[in-house]
Amino acid sequence: MRIPKHIGIIPDGNRRWAVQKGMKKEDGYDNGIFPGMTLYRMCRELGIEEMTFYGFTADNTKRPTIQREAFSKACVKAVDVLSKEDAELLVLGKTTSHVFPEELKPYTDRVRFGKGGMKINFLINYSWEWDLGLKDKVIGPELKTSKVSRIDLIIRWGGRRRLSGFLPVQSVYSDLYVVDDYWPDFRIEHVNDALEWYSRQDVTLGG
Repeated sequence: MRIPKHIGIIPDGNRRWAVQKGMKKEDGYDNGIFPGMTLYRMCRELGIEEMTFYGFTADNTKRPTIQREAFSKACVKAVDVLSKEDAELLVLGKTTSHVFPEELKPYTDRVRFGKGGMKINFLINYSWEWDLGLKDKVIGPELKTSKVSRIDLIIRWGGRRRLSGFLPVQSVYSDLYVVDDYWPDFRIEHVNDALEWYSRQDVTLGG
């Protein structure tokens, strides 16, 4: 099986999962932490070199305050759990905004945990306009996420067939695999199926 070097993860469906379970929408975010760590360990064992997780977007912060606080806390908690593993973490997003978690600012330069190893990129308060330096419809001179490599495979949970602004430059030749199950219902089979599907794709990068 051909293993991608870099996988992008869009962990969608937390709110819909919570409503389905009879919970409040904001209760869904905390249930996405355990799946994230299970996925990280699985990919580490497979020899995948880099992963990028969509934490939350600048557009997500328009949601009700109680939801914004919930997904912010979940992201901080996820980084705290990851800090006890072997990885190299880089947090990327608009840090000048008041909604960017103060606890995550020390990680805006890549930080090595344990023995290091897999690169983990965490998009926090991210927007493609910020990334491209877009101002008055003019693209800026420097990509904010230039330290992130091209993505081979993007896996999106929650059934939506869109990228939602996820790293537009690095995703230009990515294969997109969609899992209909919500992110908190993560199963290892989801990733195995995605990797088997990816192995069958004809990757030419336009050539």
